[in-house]
Amino acid sequence: MTNPVSQAKQDIAVLLDGALERAVESGALPAASELPDFVVEIPADTSHGDFASNIAMACARPFKCAPRKIAEAICAALDLTGTVFERVEIAGPGFINFFLSPRWFADVVKSVLSTGADYGRTDYGRGEKVQVEFVSANPTGNLHLGHARGAAWGDSVTRIMNASGYDVTREYYVNDAGNQIINLGKSLQARYREYLALPFSLPQDGYHGDDVKEIAISLAKAYGDQYADETEENLAFFKKKGIEFELDKIRRDLDYYRVHFDVWSSEQAIRDAGKVEAALAVLKEKGYTYEKDGALWFETTRFGDDKDRVLRKTDGSYTYLVPDIAYHKDKMDRGYDLLVDFFGADHHGYVPRLKASIAALGNDPDRLAVDIIQMVRLVENGQEVKMSKRLGNAVTIRELCDEVGVDAARYFFVQRALDTHLDFDLGLARSQSNDNPVYYAQYAHARMCSILRQAQDVPAAASYARLTHEKEVDLMKYINEFTGVVSEAARLRAPHKVCNYIQKLAQKFHSFYNACKVIDHDDLELSAQRLDLVKAARITLGNALELIGVEAPEKM
Repeated sequence: MTNPVSQAKQDIAVLLDGALERAVESGALPAASELPDFVVEIPADTSHGDFASNIAMACARPFKCAPRKIAEAICAALDLTGTVFERVEIAGPGFINFFLSPRWFADVVKSVLSTGADYGRTDYGRGEKVQVEFVSANPTGNLHLGHARGAAWGDSVTRIMNASGYDVTREYYVNDAGNQIINLGKSLQARYREYLALPFSLPQDGYHGDDVKEIAISLAKAYGDQYADETEENLAFFKKKGIEFELDKIRRDLDYYRVHFDVWSSEQAIRDAGKVEAALAVLKEKGYTYEKDGALWFETTRFGDDKDRVLRKTDGSYTYLVPDIAYHKDKMDRGYDLLVDFFGADHHGYVPRLKASIAALGNDPDRLAVDIIQMVRLVENGQEVKMSKRLGNAVTIRELCDEVGVDAARYFFVQRALDTHLDFDLGLARSQSNDNPVYYAQYAHARMCSILRQAQDVPAAASYARLTHEKEVDLMKYINEFTGVVSEAARLRAPHKVCNYIQKLAQKFHSFYNACKVIDHDDLELSAQRLDLVKAARITLGNALELIGVEAPEKM
């Protein structure tokens, strides 16, 4: 089925071409050897019309005429007879705004009912291969608030991009090498020896959480003193077991949070495959590295960075940047058109050097997009809250979800733009009132379902000719905007735009419901038409909630 919006744009283009031709033939406009392209789009402010075109401004130069005069001539030559357009208006310097008749919106209802769960899906992305890497927390502890925001945002972005025709791969990069893993292994080894009543010493930068103690106790019970000696072989055992335990816990918490990944990649695997050395060899071959003071430097200033960066330190060890360069080269080599990384606020300065490495390795740095996740605080009654019983100030995803529910947690994290600091209001998230945005949206969906359950004896609608009430038209118009909102949210990687849409759709539905009696046994024809409108609203709202990983309950 043709998308009604796309069809309307095509119809407008045909109407404008015809009107322009007639205006020239009548002498209202001068002839021009070549006419430029023009656009038909949905205006940001829909009070200015349902569609708008810049054709008059585009024709100003070839016609050597003021855009408004051109617009007046085109509008005078327009014939809207038999079309779905009610009227046109000229705005500003010469925009031509088209207003749809209520009859057109009946086709929107038909479109939603026929497409169902696919309503809002498009081929906007045209199959562009996109790899989205998010969360990627070190396997050394629990996922906390910052990870929760990034997980909800990244997962919602991938859902929205998939719905918009992008070929998206979700990837979690496991930092299972380096000092943090050595410290995890040593911490686990120390707690293991502690349980066995042997001398132990926790590393200065070790991990002191109860989870490390729990792993150590379980290993001691399973293996006795088999790994009690402080050898490199035994340390490798503890590192391996620690990573396995922490990753399993991360996977379970993410599954609970409705976040899943297509690929789990490993820093250690990158190192073991020789890809770190291979990436460095390319940089050296291209002349982008140099030796200084016993260290190996990467000349990132040649690519816009504020200073050059160390790759290999004087002690022979690599900096964190080196495996990241190799990892991003590996991702580029896998053939993605676009890489999307979500970084914490403390990694903002890291972006230029990553882009520098991509350019130095011969790839377009614009193929890497990095979005920064700003900080989160828990508040209640205007005061910051510390909730964790086990980990001091580090509130975990599971603790938060147990407190407010998965739906509220996810919704609250994606309803504000990623580049803004977020105060997560616990009291509001727990409340069952219209002030709580996720409750308000879910209640609207449940109300729609309740209405439909009460209407089993109403016959099917034969047409939608009577859906002309102001609130009916307003609701239909807004349902029609959903596809465009999803495409824009995908393009901008901005799921909060979907949240904004959800709130406004719920509001418009409640406004319609309060103004229009849906089930009227004295007028079953109108009831049937209104019920289909409710069905269309329910489908649209349910699809929107699914895009941000929030459930659409049928009862509340």
